[in-house]
Amino acid sequence: MQTDERVRRARPDDVPAIVELVYGLAEYERAPDECKLTAEQLETALFGESPKAFCHVAEHEGVVAGCAIWFLSFSTWRGVHGIYLEDLFVRPETRGSGLGKALLVALAQECVRKNYERLEWSVLDWNTPAIDFYKSLGAQPQDEWTVYRLTDNALTHLGS
Repeated sequence: MQTDERVRRARPDDVPAIVELVYGLAEYERAPDECKLTAEQLETALFGESPKAFCHVAEHEGVVAGCAIWFLSFSTWRGVHGIYLEDLFVRPETRGSGLGKALLVALAQECVRKNYERLEWSVLDWNTPAIDFYKSLGAQPQDEWTVYRLTDNALTHLGS
């Protein structure tokens, strides 16, 4: 598949727009109070001395309208890295323009170029528009797995 010229790797000057998109995603996912991301944190994560997170952005009419924030995963069973897509978000007013698919294509191309064997992400059970979109691309749900998470006091307690 050909590279979509509307999608590119994020640059430091994109950070404010990406932060805004992340807050838009938090609002969409009905959890705006849980989002604490700052521009400084994101800039360090994406462009600091040793970045561990990466981002592609999609532009619509010269404005950043979508983003895909990701990091490397590793499959012990396959013995190679993959990409874990942490956040995919496209502004509501530009949905249906192909930006979401273009972002996923860019990540799939990254996987193919670097011989990564997986592109994975999570989606909320109630988010049927996203689920339908992902299925239309050939993505398969991993229904037999349940995600667990330690945060805040539980994480501190276990790690102390």
